[in-house]
Amino acid sequence: MYKLMAEHSWSWDLFFKFGETDFGLLMHDFILQSICYQPFQKCLEQKFESSNKRADIVVSVHPLCQELPLTILSDLDARDEDHKNPPKCRKTPFVTVVTDLGGAHKTWFHPDVDKCFVPSDALNQKAQSRGLVSSQIEQHGLPIRKGFWPHELQQQQGSNSTTSIESTTTELRTELGLQQDLPTVLVVGGGDGMGGIVDIASALGKKLGEEDGEYQMVVVCGSNQGAQQKLQQTKWPKGVSVHVEGYVNNMDVWMKASDCLVTKAGPGTIAEASICGLPCMLFAYLPGQEEGNIPFVEDSGFGKYSSDPSKIADTVSSWLKSPHTIESMKKASLEAARPSATLDIAREVATLALERKEIMNLRP
Repeated sequence: MYKLMAEHSWSWDLFFKFGETDFGLLMHDFILQSICYQPFQKCLEQKFESSNKRADIVVSVHPLCQELPLTILSDLDARDEDHKNPPKCRKTPFVTVVTDLGGAHKTWFHPDVDKCFVPSDALNQKAQSRGLVSSQIEQHGLPIRKGFWPHELQQQQGSNSTTSIESTTTELRTELGLQQDLPTVLVVGGGDGMGGIVDIASALGKKLGEEDGEYQMVVVCGSNQGAQQKLQQTKWPKGVSVHVEGYVNNMDVWMKASDCLVTKAGPGTIAEASICGLPCMLFAYLPGQEEGNIPFVEDSGFGKYSSDPSKIADTVSSWLKSPHTIESMKKASLEAARPSATLDIAREVATLALERKEIMNLRP
């Protein structure tokens, strides 16, 4: 369903906007309550064999999972309540980790959560507009995969990764079989390979072929085998070295080996790119959900947006021809990065769980 609606953006836009209306929110709560109450209850009330107790904390990372689990936790507390000594707080703390970036659906934000972790100023403001107070909101950035963490954080966590931010661009390009000294652009279509990647790569390859000097383009097609085959069979202009990949599981290495990125406006990809210091050319977005990611990138000074392949090609070509422009945007990208967000959030979640557990244990 996701892929179908993403391919027809008008349907996603309609679904998103309807879901933010008062009636849409009521419908959402009613449907989830009717269909999902029992499965959620079974999950939340289960006890672990080692302690014969329920979970110490519940963490939601999905916009549809706030109202219902909070209701169930309240119901479980009421069922187990000691009426002579009622607790002053919910037994099991509940936190939300928002995994959108510049814009997010209203359902992400519930005033009854203990903590809501947001990645940006825009979502901090939206959380407050939805009734959360400043003491409930924590802003650390977007949680990202360990491969994108700074070298020192990877070492602290005992990572066995063979690559890190500390690896040089030359070393990484050698590892990937790329030419070491060419200006390099990475074009990514997402894991599902959506977004007109063939037209964009073709226009960019043609434009770079018209420029003086030599260039390198890497195209990651994800699961879109049709696009991969078509691009592999393309005859590229002289002076443009092109590498076409399918689905890759080492995107951190490809990003660190590149000078700039062409991608759809997905929050995770943007957050990862900023940690790698990559200028971003955005070419597609999901209406409503990803729309706010465009001003996040543009206002931060490390990217642009266009849906026109020829304009994308012109913009990226101008970046690659200007080392000063690339360096300036790289600096802006790194300034927008929050590389320790994953660990910062994890520490606060653990602290909240331990504090609540201590409070409940101290009750007479």
